[in-house]
Amino acid sequence: MSNIRITKQFSFETGHALYGYDGKCKNVHGHSYKLSVTVIGSPITDRSNVKFGMVIDFSDLKKIVKEEIVDQFDHATVFNETTPHLELANELKNRGHHVILVDYQPTSENMVVDFADRIIARLPKDISLFSLKLQETESSFAEWYASDNI
Repeated sequence: MSNIRITKQFSFETGHALYGYDGKCKNVHGHSYKLSVTVIGSPITDRSNVKFGMVIDFSDLKKIVKEEIVDQFDHATVFNETTPHLELANELKNRGHHVILVDYQPTSENMVVDFADRIIARLPKDISLFSLKLQETESSFAEWYASDNI
């Protein structure tokens, strides 16, 4: 049976700041992120299975990505927990803001690696993550490919 790639796209709004950066992104700002998630596998061949002919039900993939990424990062502000931004993060939390502290600089490059790890941990054993594309602006994005990370 052939391997088929399935892609689902997601959108979410997230703020961040890049501590120590030498440009405008050192300031707290936000993006309307677009995330494309591509998985690969063989379509189900068991005719008695309600998912017959599918690699993965789009709604099952949606549930994974929604729970692991969209619900957590949408309308949150992300800071690197190992920088002085921790003080700002704590102040925002105390004022009721949704803040996520990560152990990396919250660039698109690092976020896409984090997202890949989260998704891989939740996929069924016969489905693999093929690639992720995290777009932070209309013309700027980071991509993660399984083949580059063996």
